[in-house]
Amino acid sequence: MTSPAEAVEPVAAVQVAVIGAGPAGLAAAVHAAEQGAVTVLLDSGARLGGQYWRHSSAGLDSPGEASLHHDVATYRDLTRRLAALADRGRLTVRLEHHVWSVRADESGCTVAAIDRRDLRRPAEVVLRASVLVLAAGAYDRQLPFPGWDLPGVLTVGGAQALLKGSGVAVGPRVLVAGTGPFLLPVATALAARGADVLGVHEANRPGRWLRQLPAALSQPAKLTEAAGYALALARHRVPLHTRSVVIAAHGGDRLEAVTVARLDWAGRVRRDTCRRQPVDVLAVGYGFSTSAELAAQAGCTLHPTSDATLAVTTDGAQRTSNPWVFAAGEITGVGGAQLAVAEGIVAGAGAAAASESAAGGPVSAVLPAAVRTRDRLRRFAAAMHEVYPVPPFWLDTLEPDTVVCRCEEVTVAEIDAAISAGARDSRSVKLLSRSGMGWCQGRECGYATSCLVAARTGQPVDLANGAGRPVAAPIPLGLLAGPGADLSP
Repeated sequence: MTSPAEAVEPVAAVQVAVIGAGPAGLAAAVHAAEQGAVTVLLDSGARLGGQYWRHSSAGLDSPGEASLHHDVATYRDLTRRLAALADRGRLTVRLEHHVWSVRADESGCTVAAIDRRDLRRPAEVVLRASVLVLAAGAYDRQLPFPGWDLPGVLTVGGAQALLKGSGVAVGPRVLVAGTGPFLLPVATALAARGADVLGVHEANRPGRWLRQLPAALSQPAKLTEAAGYALALARHRVPLHTRSVVIAAHGGDRLEAVTVARLDWAGRVRRDTCRRQPVDVLAVGYGFSTSAELAAQAGCTLHPTSDATLAVTTDGAQRTSNPWVFAAGEITGVGGAQLAVAEGIVAGAGAAAASESAAGGPVSAVLPAAVRTRDRLRRFAAAMHEVYPVPPFWLDTLEPDTVVCRCEEVTVAEIDAAISAGARDSRSVKLLSRSGMGWCQGRECGYATSCLVAARTGQPVDLANGAGRPVAAPIPLGLLAGPGADLSP
């Protein structure tokens, strides 16, 4: 944050800019460029693939890497086509470019990013795009509980990122907890890499799938995948506990033990089932929150989803309420990599067509097969969210000194004090307590703060509070004087 920015590059003009190089962004960039649009792909990471295909410098072809990934064939196909398009000058890839501002007007979008390839001399890059595709993805959703800020407690996604990116199993004795199918591949991979996975604690009941049989049976490959994880866990003697959660972490300088408990049928803690378990690392996650900051900047309509996050609203062509902006992948609703690829194909094709037509005009290049795949996988994703909701138990575990906002070290007691002072929504609580004003700008604590305020005041949960951020990523202060620094709402 303290380094001055280098001179800004001249503003470059492209037909389609794609933000995010995960499954959705890769698919969108490749299909936009293959349909003739001059395309640029930007991503904050050092390598293509996003979180799903995260890998080390050894690449996905190395024996130790390929076993950690699914659908590597799709990644190889997309990157091969991307390289061919780059050689022909149709597609430019800009890695380690962190987009911090998107502004849309009547003729297109201005994208401002910071080039972090040389951390000592960061530079701003400003692009002018006729059409923008947002594929910014999502991140782990965390719930606060006593001791969750101890060293040794991390997200399930963080554990997987260390394994995929660096080959590091996070600890000798690991407990995996939370809800959702993402717990299973992470626990399986950790066990396969030599960690002693003491158990997987799933807050919900997989039996809830019985109510969603049509959606489940429509995806036999996913059922086979789930069965494979179950067999792998059994082979490694990793127990799977359902309706079971971690309600507290204990330790001094680092994590030493956790308290686990069963949930009743209403999702509340059964105190008579509490037990303490020694552990070195806790990997915990309760689904995902979308990275919707750039969509909010661009004026795109957002809507709450059934899995308690904000998603970008799109039409059948993946076009948002802003005619110059398309969206694909997890920011339109969390549904997995296959759905993200399908949406990326549709968005890329639509963006290429829209870049040659008037804003709001018909999009003729949508691929029918991708649309059918997308719609089928969306139905499965909707069923999955019904099976794995966030149970309400965590609100009962909070103590006055439990930290809610780790960046600013704001506790439950301080949020309660803000409510006692008259705050009735999470924005007012933020202003009075600083919850959400730290480095992550509420990405970690925003959901928990909104739910806590709603529970205390009897108001509905307002996930939209704080969604709009004029600066979407940490940047050198010198960039605020540059051409990408329009911070107007």
